[in-house]
Amino acid sequence: LLKLDDGASIVDLSEYNMPPCLILKSDGTSLYPTRDIAAAVYRKNTFDFDKCIYVTSAGQCLHFAQWFRVLGIMGYDWAQTDLVHVPYGTVSINGAKLATRTGNVVLLRDLFAQAIEKVREIMLEKNPNLPNREETAEAVGVGAIVFNYLYNSRIKDINFNMEDALSYDGNTGPYVQYTYARACSVLEKAGEPTAKDFVITAPEEQALLKVLSTYEEKVLMALRDYEPSVITRFI
Repeated sequence: LLKLDDGASIVDLSEYNMPPCLILKSDGTSLYPTRDIAAAVYRKNTFDFDKCIYVTSAGQCLHFAQWFRVLGIMGYDWAQTDLVHVPYGTVSINGAKLATRTGNVVLLRDLFAQAIEKVREIMLEKNPNLPNREETAEAVGVGAIVFNYLYNSRIKDINFNMEDALSYDGNTGPYVQYTYARACSVLEKAGEPTAKDFVITAPEEQALLKVLSTYEEKVLMALRDYEPSVITRFI
């Protein structure tokens, strides 16, 4: 499949409306597509995966489309069905775009630590006698960041703001956890149900049951589209 172009080895993809895929530079150096193709074949032979899912920024869409296509032309039929690229948008923190090349990097463990510390401060102010304070602070702090990140469609650019993520208003992790705690409290007070037959009369009850009944559908939709936000928005 290789053709020489100014000494470099390429695969012509004009038939598929894509620029050529560069496999070797003129000095014989390998590139990302070279290594990605080799890695995919190795992984298929070694693990016989059902799907190999690559989660990277949307800026690499062409790269994956190119070498997926090259593998298909090479005769690996599984390349077009079992290799999946799941792109996501850029992530900024307080307006500053994260990028390893520019050195603007925030480690996730540091972000978790900041969130947990802020939750500790809020708890000391509002509920200093709360039992299991450390466990609660970790659950709320980590949950806030995870939920905030997964709430947005993965292809959208995200600007993370700690204050917004830790808010108890709106579609946030702490609000969801607070609502869950309230629901548990209601169930605990209600005790075990005794009647076998339930009569739904209030329109609010009917609406709630309709929403709850779509849970399985939402999970399957999230799986099909590689889109976690379907579940967080449902919650």
